[in-house]
Amino acid sequence: MKMFTKLALVSSIAISANAMAMQSMDDAALSSTTGQDGLNIGIGISKVTIDQLAIHDNDGYTDTTKGGTSTAGAIVIKANGDGTGGTIAHGVEITPNMTSLLPSHNLADLTIDTDAGANGAFLNVAAKVSGLTIKIGEIGVDKSNSYTAGNVIRGVAGTNGTSYNKILNGLTLTTGVMDANIQLGAAPQGAMINLNTTMQGGLELSNLSLHDGSGTGDIVLDSIKVASTGNANGDLALNASVKVVPTGLQITSNDASGNDIYIKGIHLGAASQASIGDVEISGLKTYYGAGNAGSQITITGH
Repeated sequence: MKMFTKLALVSSIAISANAMAMQSMDDAALSSTTGQDGLNIGIGISKVTIDQLAIHDNDGYTDTTKGGTSTAGAIVIKANGDGTGGTIAHGVEITPNMTSLLPSHNLADLTIDTDAGANGAFLNVAAKVSGLTIKIGEIGVDKSNSYTAGNVIRGVAGTNGTSYNKILNGLTLTTGVMDANIQLGAAPQGAMINLNTTMQGGLELSNLSLHDGSGTGDIVLDSIKVASTGNANGDLALNASVKVVPTGLQITSNDASGNDIYIKGIHLGAASQASIGDVEISGLKTYYGAGNAGSQITITGH
């Protein structure tokens, strides 16, 4: 009887030990499986609105021979018509493009990881962004109000004042689903932001209306559609990088495939004027530097 008791006890210990070992292996396997470590964030925002956006130039324009007064002015985006005769209640309105949603129905899905790196640690953010409909109201220029230290609202003279002038009546930008990869720290991908993806359905600008204050007339384009050359689905390939260099913000496009552009409905004078026709551009390519395909733009202050 004692022998059976000892055998039962030994068997129990052995079974328990094996169970613990199996559990330990499962935990180790799970932690090494791709996607188990790191952080996933789903941004479930259905709409983003901005009432007014102002970009202030604090010293104005200094060339007096061309009308400069060295007085602070601002580019202003505010609520007004969107170019179609209707109005939007905000300066900027961003909503998901319902025909181009992420499978998760989120505005964006982020996958965040940190890595020791071969040449220094870095933070990696892989972003999948839903197709978006971006409506922009009226864009104009105005006199900036004086800035008061501690305030978060500075404001401009206002559209009822004599200083305000309209530049654009408004526009709508429609994008498709696309991916972006952001790295902070060592950035082994070579840039802070890397775009090497395809925008499904391409890029479309609609209801673009440029206002001429000197003649009070408009140049109205019904729509501008951009897609990669020869793409049967109308998709737009993106191959670009964004980095901050000592001279400013540098945006480099390395697209060698070229783009097709279709401009539909060109109206001169007003949207009600008859269109002069459509414009089709096939195989547009740009180059920079020593024959590099693409383009490079550097943005800096002065």
